[in-house]
Amino acid sequence: MSTRIICAVNDVVKEDTNLQSEHGLSFWIQTEHGTVLFDTGQTPGVLSHNLKELRLSFQDIDMLALSHAHYDHTGGLEAVLLNNTTLTLFAHPDIFRPRYSLRQGEYQSIGLAYNQSSLSQQIKLNLNDAPTEIIPNLWTTGEISERPEPIGSSPHLFIRDGIDWQPDPYRDDISLVLKTNQGLVVICGCCHAGILNTLFHVERKFGGPILAVLGGLHLLYAEDQYLEHVVQVFDERFPDVSFYLNHCTGENAFNKLAAAFGSRIRACPAGTLVNIND
Repeated sequence: MSTRIICAVNDVVKEDTNLQSEHGLSFWIQTEHGTVLFDTGQTPGVLSHNLKELRLSFQDIDMLALSHAHYDHTGGLEAVLLNNTTLTLFAHPDIFRPRYSLRQGEYQSIGLAYNQSSLSQQIKLNLNDAPTEIIPNLWTTGEISERPEPIGSSPHLFIRDGIDWQPDPYRDDISLVLKTNQGLVVICGCCHAGILNTLFHVERKFGGPILAVLGGLHLLYAEDQYLEHVVQVFDERFPDVSFYLNHCTGENAFNKLAAAFGSRIRACPAGTLVNIND
């Protein structure tokens, strides 16, 4: 059996399609055990349009998972709720903490548009900081608490701690792990916890080997020196991993990874289909 992973929303779309782009991310993950939507992009309109263009239906979604609270991953949630209220949402318990972006001296809300009470009246919630099985063989990573490597941070993102503003610790940042007979496939939202921290965590919790990584790696602000370190770790510790990269990976990071690893690095615009054969 094979698993179909389709990028439904991304900053860039495949050429010669009628898909719409936006700063956001959503993956459609279809297995023999069910279909999971991972993140919802930034707006209900783009998610709805792209699913229709891809001939995918909201009604076929069995479960929903959110990588973290930010609007570019949760903003399309309204479209899901309008079309399917029988599913369960899997996320980290900290996903309902308000998030803010500091722009031109003002803190603007960029978190989940729903509070826990209102959302729990519409769909079931499964909030857990431990690895959790969504459908057979597809898991959340749980909280990536061990972070010896730099996290995927943005200098303008904050939370409110009492009366003080603090840099967002991204405790809610999770990825997904697909178990196959050959190994593991890691599906990332933004990797705010750090791509190396995330992969190390997956090895500890799930074993290995890791076969592929899809999604955003949040290396957008990474300096060249750190990117060289990432290349070295990928080369030494993950020599057989294929990467399908998009969203917040960053053009500089993508180019450096592609220069180092050639065909192992692929772009993953909206409309990309990745078949994982088991």
